[in-house]
Amino acid sequence: MESRYAEENVSTEQQKARQKARFSRTHGDKERSRGAQTPPSEGTQEINGSALLDFGLPKEARLRKRAEFLRVYEQGKRIEGRFMTVFILPAKGPLHRVGVTATKKAIGKAHDRNRAKRLLRECFRLSRPELEKWTRKYDWVLNARRSVTFAKLEKPLAEFREIVGSLVAEFTENSES
Repeated sequence: MESRYAEENVSTEQQKARQKARFSRTHGDKERSRGAQTPPSEGTQEINGSALLDFGLPKEARLRKRAEFLRVYEQGKRIEGRFMTVFILPAKGPLHRVGVTATKKAIGKAHDRNRAKRLLRECFRLSRPELEKWTRKYDWVLNARRSVTFAKLEKPLAEFREIVGSLVAEFTENSES
């Protein structure tokens, strides 16, 4: 059995031609040129690469190998914070070095882990002037906690600087005695 639905319900009459919806030139957009021309380029701007390099952490200032992280975990001092757990151990080299971790169990999805690591690296980077005043250099491991994913930079930075301040007091007391 053939269906007659189309014959019964679909109109076969053609619609009347519509008027063009364009505005005449007097009422149209006066700022746009007549053709689809792109404006001439002004040339590429130079990027100051040396200024950009100052913002990152050099390879020498990072913990990269698992053994380095494990050494700091096992032998270092642990400080708990709201946004991070900090492990610190006297370094063998001439620089403060940092390693940042954000686990799937603690943080969750990859984009949250990446954001947490960026925030903690930035906390360390912005605190480097205070750290460079220390005569002894340290290896740092910063473990992100879930609450850091909901925070802006100011709060984790304030917490890290507070931890650094407490460590300065503690290490100066230990060195005097």
